[in-house]
Amino acid sequence: MSFLEWISALFGWVYTICWSLSFYPQVIHNFKRKSTAGTTVDFPLINVLGFAAYFVYTCAFYWSPLIRHQYALRHNNLTPTVAFNDIAFALHAFIVTTVLNTQYFLPSIWGLERSPGRKPSRFITGVFTGCVVGILLIVFLVASQPPDADPRTSWAWLDAIYVISYVKVLITLVKYAPQLLYNTRNRSTKGWHISQILFDFSGGVLSIAQLGIDSYLQHDWSGVTGNPVKFLLGNVSMFYDLLFMGQHYYLYRGQSPVGAEERESLLERGEDDRRIA
Repeated sequence: MSFLEWISALFGWVYTICWSLSFYPQVIHNFKRKSTAGTTVDFPLINVLGFAAYFVYTCAFYWSPLIRHQYALRHNNLTPTVAFNDIAFALHAFIVTTVLNTQYFLPSIWGLERSPGRKPSRFITGVFTGCVVGILLIVFLVASQPPDADPRTSWAWLDAIYVISYVKVLITLVKYAPQLLYNTRNRSTKGWHISQILFDFSGGVLSIAQLGIDSYLQHDWSGVTGNPVKFLLGNVSMFYDLLFMGQHYYLYRGQSPVGAEERESLLERGEDDRRIA
């Protein structure tokens, strides 16, 4: 193993650890204060679908002979730049995010109080539904292709996996927006644990670095164009992370969130008035 290959493997496992650790601060924080106040269910809800999609995508690229063969036909006989740590991360993320969802939908089992943010917004509900419908449509389209269709020019199962990966990218594009807006309207980040953002940002930097090293070692940047989900995930996440850090450390530093009375009023009027409709 060359030095760059060793660095790539190291970066892969370190960013996996960073991203994996990013899921725990919010779960622990909610449990310690016996409340999910200051956060919305939109983020963990859409994340469950996103990481389910990412898990399917990484497993297919890593283990499926059919998908790997179709990928090679379209990318100069190269192999996908998906590593085993990507699969480990996706599975772990799905499990922990599912646990986080129970704090919103089943707060009684955690002993949590009823807090604002437990009702999904119409926007996130629409994105969730649209993603599921899109996946079903592409699966139907690929399944309807003739058996002798050329996977290089026709719809193939590789395209279905790509669509599933784009679901993860789309979810990454929108999943932070409701919480970002919620913080802005409350003029506070109290309740939203900043440690998850710091871990996420570190993981994003290392993920992009690993992808660049792998593509350089193959002497072909189709490692980036052929694996757009990994490339976009790192960049989009880091952009949102910077916005959250700006809110926490600069815009709303030391500021308290809306008071309990106003929070109860929000519940009565409907949370959608203060979130993405």
